[in-house]
Amino acid sequence: MKRRQYYSARTKTDPSANRLDLPIMRELFYAMYRDFVEKGYFQQSFGYVCVDSGYVPGAIGKNIGAFFLRKLRKDLWPVDDSWETYGEEDLFDAIELLFDLVSAPVDGFYHGYSDCGWHYESFDRQSGQNKYCDEINDIIQDYADGYELSSDGEILLGAHQGLEDLLVTHLPELNTENVETRIERAILKFRRYRSSVDERREAVRSLADVLEYLRPRLREVLLSKDESDLFNIANNFGIRHHNPNQKTAYDPDVWLNWMFYFYLATIHAVVQLIKKNDDKAAS
Repeated sequence: MKRRQYYSARTKTDPSANRLDLPIMRELFYAMYRDFVEKGYFQQSFGYVCVDSGYVPGAIGKNIGAFFLRKLRKDLWPVDDSWETYGEEDLFDAIELLFDLVSAPVDGFYHGYSDCGWHYESFDRQSGQNKYCDEINDIIQDYADGYELSSDGEILLGAHQGLEDLLVTHLPELNTENVETRIERAILKFRRYRSSVDERREAVRSLADVLEYLRPRLREVLLSKDESDLFNIANNFGIRHHNPNQKTAYDPDVWLNWMFYFYLATIHAVVQLIKKNDDKAAS
């Protein structure tokens, strides 16, 4: 569901004015976490406390702190006591691990004695993870440079404003192994949290390689000069080959971002044109 922007967000000329800093981000994360806990979304993993039975462990066992330590190699449990000390990496680690542990309560019973509460017996993990992603993404997309929790539970860099559709729009099926799969891997590599310059350069190179694979068919949809220019960008800016004539004294944060989205948009356009030609020939 597309996020609705309210008046001040729509009318501000400086998008950075609405960015969240780490302290505010932590507060919003913790408020969301408590809401999920109180609605039973972590009962399957963490268990619950009953006035009659005492502590009833969940799927990860009695020692939740040891589980967090084993998975993250750091002491971030209990969230209620630790959240205010989380650094950025701690916060993102906790968000990703909680994604693995959340599940929507489906069926159970209400224990009325002393207002004990709901004890759930069946859960829907996929539904819980979908809701968790929706809620957390409503927050982290406005934190710092903007982030997103993927459907696989991985923190990714957010898309540049106006280019979001390029990252989620499915291409017409052309060649799964050499086109679609390579593009998906390149997008993931480029967007991973704190991806290195080399990793982002490799992602751009992968997109250029996809165009290389499509090159025999580019002549059907592009002028020869346009086709040549596509590869000159990658070859001359230290992306595909390594030689002393290449231009390497450029700001990678600027140029790699530009080249990544340029090639991704070009691939989308080229593949759609090729498919249109194929459909026309078939008819």
